[in-house]
Amino acid sequence: MALLAFLSLVCGYVSLTFGGGYGLGVMPILFLMGFSVGEAVPAILLAHLSMGLLAALTHHRLKVADFKWGSEDVKLALALCSSGSVGVLLAVLGQVSLPELAVEAYVSLMVLSVGLALLAGLRIRVFNSGFSWKKAIPLALLASFNKGMGGGGYGPLLTGGQVLSGVGERKAIAITCLSGATTCLIGFLAYLIATGWASWELAFSLTIGASLSAPLSAYTVRKADPRMLRTGMGVVITSLGLAMMVRMLLGSSA
Repeated sequence: MALLAFLSLVCGYVSLTFGGGYGLGVMPILFLMGFSVGEAVPAILLAHLSMGLLAALTHHRLKVADFKWGSEDVKLALALCSSGSVGVLLAVLGQVSLPELAVEAYVSLMVLSVGLALLAGLRIRVFNSGFSWKKAIPLALLASFNKGMGGGGYGPLLTGGQVLSGVGERKAIAITCLSGATTCLIGFLAYLIATGWASWELAFSLTIGASLSAPLSAYTVRKADPRMLRTGMGVVITSLGLAMMVRMLLGSSA
C-alpha cells in the first residue's frame, strides 16, 4: 500500500499542477493491479476530495484565486459543483446498474480519448472567447459524469473548458480544485449508500499520497511551464488507456 500512496502522490501532483489527470492516472494502475471498478472509483473520489480541498485552501492563501464567500470565483465553483452533482449521480446509477465489462470498456475508451485529445490539443491553436455560463454548465455535467463513471476525466475537461471560455489558466486550476472536491464528496456518499463500499485500506493509501501533493502543487502552479508536462501527460494517459483496453480484451477472451 506504500507504493499506492507514492503513485497517488505523483498523480495528485501532476493533476493539481496542470488541471487534471489524477483519476485518469490512478484508475488504470488500479485496474492493472486487479482492483475492480466498484472498489477503485469510491477510493479515488475520497482521495480527490481531500487533495482538492487542501489545494483550494493553498491557492486562496497564495492569492491564485479568491475563495471568500460571495466572490466570483466561489460563485463559479458552486455553479460548476451544482451541475456537476447531477452528472456524478447519474454516473453512479449507471455504474451500479451496468455490467462491469461495459463500465471498463467505457472507462478505457474515455482514458484513451482524453490522452489523444491532450496530444492533439498541443497542435490546436487555442482561441479566445468570452466566458459563458451556457458553456460552463454542460461541461461540468459531462466532466462529472466521467468522474463518477470511471474515477477520472473531470479535471482535464473542466479546466480546459474554463480556459477556452475565458477563465485564466491558473484560476481555472484553482476553481477546478474546489468544485471537484465538492463533486467528489457527493459522488463518494452516493457510492457508499448505493453499494455499501468498504475498501477503506485502499482509500487510506490513495488519500495520504494525494493529500501530500496538494501544497506542493499549489506552490508550483505560478512558476511551472505546463507545455512539456502536458505532452508527457498525453503520452502517459494514452499508453494507460491502451493498456487498459488490452487487459480488458485479454480478460474477456480468457
